[in-house]
Amino acid sequence: MHATLLGVLGLALLGALHAQDSIPVQTDFQQDKLTGRWYCVGLASNSHWFKEKKQLMKMCTTTISATEDGNLEVISTYPKGDHCEKRNSLYTKTEQPGRYSYTSPRWGSKHDIRVVETNYDEYALVATQISKSTGSSTMVLLYSRTKDVSPERLERFRQFSMKQGLADEEILVLPHTDKCMADAA
Repeated sequence: MHATLLGVLGLALLGALHAQDSIPVQTDFQQDKLTGRWYCVGLASNSHWFKEKKQLMKMCTTTISATEDGNLEVISTYPKGDHCEKRNSLYTKTEQPGRYSYTSPRWGSKHDIRVVETNYDEYALVATQISKSTGSSTMVLLYSRTKDVSPERLERFRQFSMKQGLADEEILVLPHTDKCMADAA
């Protein structure tokens, strides 16, 4: 019985690793073109925090800048209650252009971040696999250079999120807001 359980756990881990490797990265990724200000217009996730906070979430801004050593500094500004909150993250480059790693100092979670596709001047689709001691989750973000995104981009975001195993109720087009937009970095 013990060997069977280990076998099942091994297959589950192998399946999770295979699913993670099946997430594509933008061909000929150009990091310098990804920098600048973005609006986060879509968020999909199967994490517990997302399910709990989903109804409170609104559009936010994210500013991406390259560091001297080739990593990305990512600053997101979003409305939280009656104030604006900023979250700074340092995405560490990997050997694969368009793929980054991040470890949350607050939660200890490890993030495998991939820029799936972008045309740099309109939208970016980013997928993240998150691992922590309590389990793993998937997150997909749709960034736009403007607050509005085309129906085709929204549909691509939905389809890609579903392909990652996320259910329709785990996919959210973030409501527009003007709150905290001027406070963004």
